[in-house]
Amino acid sequence: MSAAKLIEFNSLDADIQELIMASVEARNYSYSPYSNFKVGAALRSEDGIIYKGCNIENSSYSVTICAERTAIAKAVSEGKKKFVALATVADMDKIFVTPCGVCRQTIYEFGDIPVYLTKSTLGTVLVTSAKELLPFGFHLQDASA
Repeated sequence: MSAAKLIEFNSLDADIQELIMASVEARNYSYSPYSNFKVGAALRSEDGIIYKGCNIENSSYSVTICAERTAIAKAVSEGKKKFVALATVADMDKIFVTPCGVCRQTIYEFGDIPVYLTKSTLGTVLVTSAKELLPFGFHLQDASA
């Protein structure tokens, strides 16, 4: 993948816009009573199916699950392991919110896929990749297997 770049939402391909809008929809289902910080993610599998996830908080913070891992868990639990893109959006309009370290490693487990990070305003999208987010990610096996 090339270096991260900023692209206007309206200039993205329709399938990427659809993926981003699915992440916005997923954010609406966030269970975040402690932080009130809502995050949504959408993951497109190789066959075109979109899996959505939101963050799910817990009063024991260490068992909270992020939106990205929720989407990945849903896809993997349906037998999908090859993905073409991931989009995330958070309740922030001034900065891009990137996946946490655990999510970066989880995304990287499934290959160097494009990652689209969006502010809540949906104006500009930061386009990056799993490898750019985690340049020295840990792998025991080939992610394409």
